[in-house]
Amino acid sequence: MSRPTNPTPLVRLAAAVLAITLIAVACSDGDDDAGIATGTTGGETIDATTDGATASTASSASSTVTSDQPTTSTTAASSTTSTTAELAGEPWDGFARDGDVLSVFGVAHDDMLNVRAGPGTDTDIVATVAPTADDLVATGRARQLPRSFWYEVEVDGATGWVSVAFVAFVGPTDDATAEFLAANGPASAETLVDLADFVGTALGSDDPPSTIVQTVAPTVGDLGEITVDVVGIGDDAGAGYRLHLFAEENANGETWDLRTIERTSFCTRGVSGEFCV
Repeated sequence: MSRPTNPTPLVRLAAAVLAITLIAVACSDGDDDAGIATGTTGGETIDATTDGATASTASSASSTVTSDQPTTSTTAASSTTSTTAELAGEPWDGFARDGDVLSVFGVAHDDMLNVRAGPGTDTDIVATVAPTADDLVATGRARQLPRSFWYEVEVDGATGWVSVAFVAFVGPTDDATAEFLAANGPASAETLVDLADFVGTALGSDDPPSTIVQTVAPTVGDLGEITVDVVGIGDDAGAGYRLHLFAEENANGETWDLRTIERTSFCTRGVSGEFCV
C-alpha cells in the first residue's frame, strides 16, 4: 500500500456526545452500565442485534457474524414506547427536535441498530434499523442515563428509543479526492477494505483515534466501491464523515488504485447551510 511519511489530517468533526457515551451490547441482559469496552467506535460497544459483537472496523469487516440477526434492512415489531413515568434516566435537552430527521451513523454493514421500547439496553426491541437508514424522525423526547444518551424516534411505523452515539444529522457532501491526494499522494492497496481503512485513517484523527467502520460492503463493477464511516474525531459539532470510495483494479489485478472520495459530513447538533452547527 502506498502511504505518506507524515499524513496531514484534514479538519475533523466529532461529537462530544460520542466521546462520553458508552453503550452496552444489544443482547446483553445487564443494565445500562454493562458491556463497557474499549477500542471500538470510540471506546463504545454498540446496541446492535449481534450478540456480544462490536461495530466492525474496515480492517476486520470481512469477519462472519455468527449470531442470528434480521436479514431485512428494517423490521418493525411494535409501535408502542414507554410512558415518561416508566422511562429510565432523566430528561435531557438534546439536539434533535420534534420532526427532525436523523440517520444511522457508525454501525457496521453486517450489523443493525436496535430501536427499543425505552432508553437503555434492558428494554424490549421494537425495530431494527439498517446501517445506512436515513429516515428516523425524532419526537423531541430525549433521556440521559448514567453512561448514555437516547433519542425517541419514529421509523417504519414503530416508535422507540435509539442510542445518540449511533445517529446524527446528515450534512453536506463534497469531493475530498484532491485534498486527500495533496496531503497523502496516490493510494493503492491489495483489497478495497484495506484501501478504505488507509483512506479513513488518513482523513481521521490520531488523538483521539478515529474508528473506521465499514458501513457498506465492497462491490465490484466498472469500478470497485466501498463505504466507511470515520467516527470519533475531535470537533463537538460533528459526528464524523461517511466516505464513499471508488477505486480501479490495476492491469495485473494485484491492487486497487484510489480514484475518487465522496465525503459526507454527519453532524451532532444540526446543519446550517454547508456547516455543522
